[in-house]
Amino acid sequence: MTELNPLREIPTQNIFKKGDVFVLFGELFGRGYVNGLIDQARDAGMTIVGITVGRRDEHNKLRSLTDEELSIAEDNLGGRIINIPMMAGFDLDAAEGEATPTDLLSSMTIKTWQDEKLDWAHIEACHEVGVKRFKDSLAQVVAQLEGIIPDGANAYFAHTMAGGIPKVKVFLAIANRIYKGRGARFMSSRTLLDSDLGKFILKNFDEVSANTFQYLIEATDALRNRLENSGGKVCYSAYGYHGTEILINDAYQWQSYSNYTQGYAKMRLESIAEAAWERGIKATVFNCPEIRTNSSDIFAGVELSLFPLLISLKRENGGQWAESQWERCRELLAEGHSLEELLQTIEDYNANGVITEFRNYQSWPMDNNEALAEVMVGTSGNITALHKDNKALITEHLSGLVLEGTGPLMFHEMSAPSAPVLWLNHDIIAKTLNAMHSAD
Repeated sequence: MTELNPLREIPTQNIFKKGDVFVLFGELFGRGYVNGLIDQARDAGMTIVGITVGRRDEHNKLRSLTDEELSIAEDNLGGRIINIPMMAGFDLDAAEGEATPTDLLSSMTIKTWQDEKLDWAHIEACHEVGVKRFKDSLAQVVAQLEGIIPDGANAYFAHTMAGGIPKVKVFLAIANRIYKGRGARFMSSRTLLDSDLGKFILKNFDEVSANTFQYLIEATDALRNRLENSGGKVCYSAYGYHGTEILINDAYQWQSYSNYTQGYAKMRLESIAEAAWERGIKATVFNCPEIRTNSSDIFAGVELSLFPLLISLKRENGGQWAESQWERCRELLAEGHSLEELLQTIEDYNANGVITEFRNYQSWPMDNNEALAEVMVGTSGNITALHKDNKALITEHLSGLVLEGTGPLMFHEMSAPSAPVLWLNHDIIAKTLNAMHSAD
């Protein structure tokens, strides 16, 4: 278990400039955490290079982007994309003519999945095929980067790969029960983790969210040595999650969403950064706050920790700009409901004995239980009902603020990183946002 290590002071150093290269190791889809980093790299005049996960053809074979797809992706990134498929995970990999793990999982039903067993020797063979495919493609990507990044340049590698849920129908039904279910529809996360399906998912999570960071660091050893020997600096960042300190009872306290199944892979990601750090490689995992995204919306209640950010904005000397954020959030509530009422609900939620039992850092990630689901999912639904429009939520706005704050924090910290694992909590996010908007 990594020691909780929050970033407390806003970093200001910046070594990156025109001629340096920012490499996005993970394809950019829509709006997410990495947009803030890309904005910082662009403002610094860096050359921006990305990769693609590729696409699947009608036979589920991985392929490069078409010219049209590549053009759209490069416009979205605002830079060049190396068009070599870099899909992580091994759920769709197998030796020629053999069944993939997804093929094996597809026969599972909501009635049978808990008892069905997987052929683990076959799964491991598929794993080896997937890892070889990924590493072979990565070697080709790095070969192209060698021709793009000149001697003496600084290079920033931003790892953004995450996920690994296989695309099988049964999992959607299971996820709805584990992460959204209450009462008769509740299912324990431990039930999933103890099943062969759950064990496979954890293995694939490791491969996508964590091991790819290690593969990237290893594959760029020669490139890193060339750049550093010619006067440049090379760093690697990755996005983690390991709970967040938020204001509870007027003090910053660590809390987390439970059950965060990907948490095991995120801890593995931390250990990879720590091992690289011991070798003198500047690799840092930034454990970022909970936000609402397309992928996180499956986790009902994950957004509840966002609301105290409003209080942090005022507490950290936000002034008029902080007041304007409160007003903007007030405008999203239905008539007859106040922001103060909502924040009191969150305060009561965080004081609930069921919830306080889960503020246990050493036991993270904890399994969920029926009592937690009742309080967390219920509170999430009640707060959503306070809004004028359930498609225009306060948490959407607050998520955008968190994204805005993390970009400059990560970018400037990586000019002279202080540790292999850092937490970006609500205090430093609020301080950063207030500093950015001090003239507003």
